[in-house]
Amino acid sequence: MPGDHSPFSSSYAQARRKFLEAADAAGLRVETRPHPLPGLEGEPLAMDVARDGPPDAARLLILSSACHGVEGFCGSGVQVAALRDTAWRRRAADAGIAVLYVHALNPYGFSHIGRTTHENVDLNRNFHDFSQALPVNAAYREVHPLLVPPDWPPSQENEQAIARYLAEHGERAYQAAVSGGQYEYADGLFYGGRAPAWSNLAVREVLRTHGRRAGRIAWIDVHTGLGPSGVGERIFAGRDDAACLARARAWWGGPQGKGITSIYDGTSTSALLTGLMFTSIYDECPQAEYTGMALEYGTVPVMETFQALRAEQWLRRHPEVPREKADAIRKQVLAAFYTDTDAWREQVLGQAREALEQAADGLAA
Repeated sequence: MPGDHSPFSSSYAQARRKFLEAADAAGLRVETRPHPLPGLEGEPLAMDVARDGPPDAARLLILSSACHGVEGFCGSGVQVAALRDTAWRRRAADAGIAVLYVHALNPYGFSHIGRTTHENVDLNRNFHDFSQALPVNAAYREVHPLLVPPDWPPSQENEQAIARYLAEHGERAYQAAVSGGQYEYADGLFYGGRAPAWSNLAVREVLRTHGRRAGRIAWIDVHTGLGPSGVGERIFAGRDDAACLARARAWWGGPQGKGITSIYDGTSTSALLTGLMFTSIYDECPQAEYTGMALEYGTVPVMETFQALRAEQWLRRHPEVPREKADAIRKQVLAAFYTDTDAWREQVLGQAREALEQAADGLAA
């Protein structure tokens, strides 16, 4: 794991300290929204927000981390690096763009080295009008009994049952069934919840506070766990709207030939998802022209990622297990979402800097 000089961290507590120190060194005030529960080591948790730019800026760029908890080890490093980068900050300021750094959207998952919130909710499946009927994921019903077996590691019989499902339906269908989002099994994977999670309400408050005066808003949300190692896939994060997608592709096509993929046309490594966080921007900042993407960095093959998530869910159901076994599972989860090498981290920062600059140019155009 990196040391103090690196923008990356080996724990949530260290990541938060680095973020707060970087914001302070930049002369920025930090708004803190305390989380109701403590972290893995008893430390306080919070969603921290730093705004670099005037409150009445017409153009706003949001950079957020840890929507999926453990993925914050990557996203926080990107944010700290940006805050320390005086050339980047000057470029944004000269273009009249305010930059909003939202650190640890899901601080509980970040600290506990898990993907879900303390409510066992996948935050990026939780943004619905809960007064209306929720989506039904019929395919998930079939695999739910297999995903979290009574014992861990899974039995040979359990693994064979999943292998049969994969042989019959294919890996892509399995990924869609498991990760698309489901609202029936509160103890299951990719559970979207039955009400807004704490983080849902907190991020909406942040958007109302900082986004209502902006005429143009861009949002980059940093994720990990899908795709080739070290490659930051740029996944369109907006409604299924041709004009918005065209704008995103014009901004983030990139000189290296990187394009924007989309869950709507099957070009993304992600399945078609429900309850996505970015939809909150339309509710909370309806006056703004919005353009957004998820910057999704690859780590390990997707089946390894899913195996780690199964282990995480098993641990959540069995908090009484010995510390040694719990630590081994957390290590497995961390490895699935964060590659602890200098080469991987350098790839992450280079691609993030490019995406930030492109967003600034797009907003200023």
